[in-house]
Amino acid sequence: MNVNRKAIENFLNVLLKESTEIFLVELQVSPANDIKVFLDTDTGITIEKCIRINRALYKKIEEEFPDGNFSLEVSSPGVDEPLKIKRQYKKNVGRMVEVVMHDNNRKEGKIIMADEEHITIEELEGKGKKAIIKTTDILFNQIRHTKVLTTFQKTTEWLV
Repeated sequence: MNVNRKAIENFLNVLLKESTEIFLVELQVSPANDIKVFLDTDTGITIEKCIRINRALYKKIEEEFPDGNFSLEVSSPGVDEPLKIKRQYKKNVGRMVEVVMHDNNRKEGKIIMADEEHITIEELEGKGKKAIIKTTDILFNQIRHTKVLTTFQKTTEWLV
């Protein structure tokens, strides 16, 4: 028996209404009833919140589909996953991103604004003393995908 994707979505909507801070990024349901739920918050989701949603959702699925075999995974999107919804762009204002456009052009810069229509990024153009910072507006319908760039700062505090 296949688990109904729409039913899972409805269960999630009810569970997520209890906490407006948590939002659904993506729901995947395979033909083999492997269910993957990716959640986030504007400040980053904790493992405890994922566990709580997992338990409540598992119980609802078992009640609704008692004869169905399924697996359920509730987690946050990985750091290397592309941004999928507009709320994620808003959450990542101030962070460096790589934006790949539908025409295969790439833009790299810091998101300084995100609304329902577009994002604005600051890009560094040129090198050395001739480098300038320019702002670029990018409509969401121009974006193929966007990934947050992970940067590491070198620190020697542990040596002290």
